[in-house]
Amino acid sequence: MATFAISADRFVLPGATAQGGYLQIQDGAFGTWTAERPECEIVAYPGATVGPGLVDTHIHGFHNHATTDRDPASIDDSSIALAQAGTTTWLPTTFTEAVDEIEASCAAIAAADEARGDDFMGARIGGIYLEGPFFSLKKVGAQNPKYLIEPSIEVFKRWQEAAGGRIVKSALAAEHAGAEAYCAALDEMGVTTCIGHSAASYHEALAAVNAGATCFVHTYNGQSALHHRDPGCVGAAMTTNGTYAEIICDGRHVVPEAVKALVDAKGWQHTVLITDCLGCGGMPEGEYMSGGLPVVMKGGLCYLLNEDGTTGGIAGSVLTLAEGVKNMVDWQIVTTDQAIRMATEVPARSARIDGACGFIKPGRAADLTIFNADMTLAATYVGGKLVA
Repeated sequence: MATFAISADRFVLPGATAQGGYLQIQDGAFGTWTAERPECEIVAYPGATVGPGLVDTHIHGFHNHATTDRDPASIDDSSIALAQAGTTTWLPTTFTEAVDEIEASCAAIAAADEARGDDFMGARIGGIYLEGPFFSLKKVGAQNPKYLIEPSIEVFKRWQEAAGGRIVKSALAAEHAGAEAYCAALDEMGVTTCIGHSAASYHEALAAVNAGATCFVHTYNGQSALHHRDPGCVGAAMTTNGTYAEIICDGRHVVPEAVKALVDAKGWQHTVLITDCLGCGGMPEGEYMSGGLPVVMKGGLCYLLNEDGTTGGIAGSVLTLAEGVKNMVDWQIVTTDQAIRMATEVPARSARIDGACGFIKPGRAADLTIFNADMTLAATYVGGKLVA
């Protein structure tokens, strides 16, 4: 018998979106959906849409903490605040730093994950994402150019050992001489490789895909642009078979019309909603540090802060994934259930962690994100317990 059941207008289930009915929860795990009212406590969300817990596969931190803190307690604090904002699984994402510093970040994330018990009510650590340091100086963006290096399988193995095998995703610029070998080696290990912060030509990007790369980092941003005589990384993201394309869905990094162009070309099934949120996400406007660089948050965006006090280029977002889902619906680019799937099952598949999250399946931990009719956040459950 179910411990309780949730009733709502819609449930985003793996095979289809069910209209009405009840989703049973038992001992913190999903039971089955049923059209008939079960004999248990009912928690009602009239007018709402119930989906799997949101999965953010590119996020550096939240609530004034980031992976650069190299502190398990900071990872836990970010996780708790993220769950309260609708995200139930995240990939703590590193920056371009010194090899030793990235190693220490991986170790801290692993320590946080290992220390958690079933009573921890924060977003789960689905793995670790290495954003850098194998990038191009031409497209370094808000990454620290001081620490750019060539792709190295040996260095990756060192980080993976520190992470206790938790690294599931690693990014690089496709034009590096060692890019193909790196992509092939990590693909063999079951780790997703991503093309980003790259000035690669279309053919260089395609060569990396042919070698094993399966994802593109925050498409449009930090990538060689789409041109009718050189489609660049953006063209490769739009046209390569079976690959996934991340997109920062705040409307500021990429305007809605360009987001629509990507989704129309790629299909919603292979477009991954991400936040690329910095540690200052969830905090008031002001000056912060991000990836070792000074930034200023204002107007719902984060910018590099120049030495003379002036504002530089965009450093990253302060978006929540729940807000990104709402944006995609408000912009009328996709339907409600498609937007939710683009922030749950699609990112989970793209990072090869769909065996643990991204779907409402019987027996899995009951992680849920529930949206009101206007797509504002109604509630979040972690392991069948209400956290927000």
